[in-house]
Amino acid sequence: MVAETSTFPIDLTKTRLQLHGESQPLSSSTRRPTNAFRVAAAIVRDQGVLGLYQGLSPAILRHLFYTPIRIVGYENLRNLVSTDGSLSLSSKALVGGISGVIAQFVASPADLVKVRMQADGRLISKGLQPRYKGPFDAFKKIVSTEGIGGLWKGVLPNIQRAFLVNMGELACYDHAKRFVINNQISDDNIYAHTLASIMSGLSATTLSCPADVVKTRMMNQAVGKEGNLMYKSSYDCLVKTVRIEGVTALWKGFFPTWARLGPWQFVFWVSYEKFRHISGLSSF
Repeated sequence: MVAETSTFPIDLTKTRLQLHGESQPLSSSTRRPTNAFRVAAAIVRDQGVLGLYQGLSPAILRHLFYTPIRIVGYENLRNLVSTDGSLSLSSKALVGGISGVIAQFVASPADLVKVRMQADGRLISKGLQPRYKGPFDAFKKIVSTEGIGGLWKGVLPNIQRAFLVNMGELACYDHAKRFVINNQISDDNIYAHTLASIMSGLSATTLSCPADVVKTRMMNQAVGKEGNLMYKSSYDCLVKTVRIEGVTALWKGFFPTWARLGPWQFVFWVSYEKFRHISGLSSF
């Protein structure tokens, strides 16, 4: 919760940046270039500082399910495969990816609400009413208009992203920390945890950004009055994004994503390792 709250404004900026210029060709006269700083400044100007925390409550709700399942799942799967922890990087990546997929499937409804509430800020900035008054109103309206299955809209790109994120994050953190300790660069302390968290944040961002863009756009689209959808599937979203906006659009929001994941990884892993130490548990 500490890591999510402290880095949430960056996550909001990333989501808005990924939705910027959606389905507008590069040559479109109505499409204006932007960056993370302009997006964040526009949010503060139109909605105030609190606008940077639009969608925080469903984000925290998501992590109440997502984080414990993936962390505990990774450790159990890792120990099941190898009792002494001597797994190869590729094996750790597979274990991390599987644990991430399971966790994300469970937490996907809360993630959907978070993305839509973050995107609603664009309506507010235009003087329009947001689609949802709050997270519970969002859950209620989504179920009533799109059915229970609507809560898992975009779940395929979501679990694809989760696989890549956790493949990069959990496996890289685990491997990097052991490398630092085994090569006597540092003991098992905050320095080793910091170095490992930086590496895991960078690798997770690089691997997951394209899937994150597709996930954000799939989750943000709601059924129109005529029942029309912009994207039929995650593959359709991927193809249309590349064809209309260019391949670089798949890495939209890379900087804010990395700027968020870096501090998030640091706050989470350092505090998590500290709590484990206080509780008398072994290091991750």
